[in-house]
Order: sequence, then structure tokens, then C-alpha cells
Amino acid sequence: MRIIKTIFVIGFIWFSTEAMAGGGWPQPKGGMFLKLSQWWVISDQHYTNTGMIDPNLTRGTYNTSIYAEYGFTDRLTGVLYFPFFSRATLNEQVSGTTGQLIAEGDAVNSLGDTDLSIKYGLITDKPIVISATLTLGLPLGNDSGGRDGSLQTGDGEFNQMISIDASRAFKVGKFYPFLSLRAGLNNRTKDYSDEFRYGVEAGITISKVTLIARVFGVESLNNGADNFNAVGTSLFANNTEYMSFSPEIAFNFTKAFGISASYGTAFSGQLIFANPSYSVGAFLKL
Repeated sequence: MRIIKTIFVIGFIWFSTEAMAGGGWPQPKGGMFLKLSQWWVISDQHYTNTGMIDPNLTRGTYNTSIYAEYGFTDRLTGVLYFPFFSRATLNEQVSGTTGQLIAEGDAVNSLGDTDLSIKYGLITDKPIVISATLTLGLPLGNDSGGRDGSLQTGDGEFNQMISIDASRAFKVGKFYPFLSLRAGLNNRTKDYSDEFRYGVEAGITISKVTLIARVFGVESLNNGADNFNAVGTSLFANNTEYMSFSPEIAFNFTKAFGISASYGTAFSGQLIFANPSYSVGAFLKL
């Protein structure tokens, strides 16, 4: 099967920023995890609503974000994903034969859509830990930027998601690899279809290097408005679907500080850009 590269929509950005945090484990009381990340994608093609690939004018999306977890108690953790600078761009169009400018480029800068979550540890003292999370998607981004309104740093809708995480760490020699599973239902507003989201994450730390692999998917329930924002040349089309794979590597300078980098591909997609995404970041565990 041919694997076609794609990006992660905003929901997956939230999921993937949880490197070395998140999963079924809540933070201990007073514990904190902070991560400053730069994520970007530059796309000249997209998945259609039939899963095929079509070209488009080159567009880019860049998010500079803060991800944070804080343990209010040993079971209750607050989680924030805040893209405090989000940039969407449209490249200029130039004739390949004459070199003349056909269409000017465009760009918009703003905040991005933000996720605010509360995670509660349902089972914390067993080999398999389980937690439940309520996530509120705050529409702080621009949903109609640029000259033609097609540049977006958000979808303009307030969504609510309930998810369940189950995680376990194993002892293999002197190492402790871990495995986490996730499933969630995302309720969307303003005629967007609701979504089922799922994922699996596995990782291991060897000396100062942490290796993580993730598979994550989004399935639309197709219960929103018909033919709404159904182009695919945006991160925020309705009825977006995909199954993605994202490896990540992190280097721990100390027990508290490290850096990470990740790369995103996909097995399939619908109404989403069809190019790879990249992310780099620095994290702090307190």
C-alpha cells in the first residue's frame, strides 16, 4: 500500500504535543509539564472527499504554541494547548511560461484555536492506569482571514470532547517502555460534523533519548451540514478524516529539561492537506 504524507489537524496537534506527558497518567499534585513547540506544514496538494489527491496553490500553516499540564491533586490535572502565534499563508502564483505574476500571495497572523482540558485519574494505583478527559475547544483563531477569507487559523466553532486514556509501563531488562490507548468523541457546533477520535502511542527511554511512535485517527460522524467547507485546502474543512503515523525523538539533557522533534505521515485522508508536517520543541518537567 502506498503511504501518502499528510499533516495533522488541530485535534491531532493537541494529541501529539503530549510527548513524555499525558496518556493515562495524571500529573502528581504540584507537578508540571511545559512544552514550547513550533509546528508547520507547507502543502501544494490535498485529499479530496473521495480520498484522492488533487493539487492546490501552495499554502502554509505555522503554529507556535505552549502545551502545559499541572497537577491540582494526584488525580486531577489541568491541561492547556495554546497556539499564541498562528500564521496561514498563500503563495503567489507565477506563470511557468512567461514568468508573469498571475495572483499575489497572502497571509494572516493571529492566535490559534486553543484547547483547555481537565483530566481525572479513574484508576491510578494499578498496573494499567485509566483517566478521563474533558476538552473544550476555544475558537480563538481567525476563521476567515486573507483577501478571499480562505486563510484560517481556526474553525470558528466551540467544541467539547470526552476521551478515555489507558496506559501501562512494562519492565524489559533495565528499561521501562510504555503503551497508551485513547478513544474520544468530539461534539462540534456551527454545522460541523461530530467526530470519533482514536490513537495508540508507544515509547521507550534509552539513556537520555526517548523514542515515541503514534498512530492517530479521526472519523467523521457525517451528521453536520452537507457540502459545508468541503474543499480540503484548509486545516478546518468539515468531515475531515485521516489515519496518521508520527514518530518522535526527544533528548533529555537533564531529568527536567529536553528537546524533541517529530514528523507526520498518513495512511489515508479525506478533505485535508496531503503533505508532511514537522514539529520541534523544548520541554520542562517540574
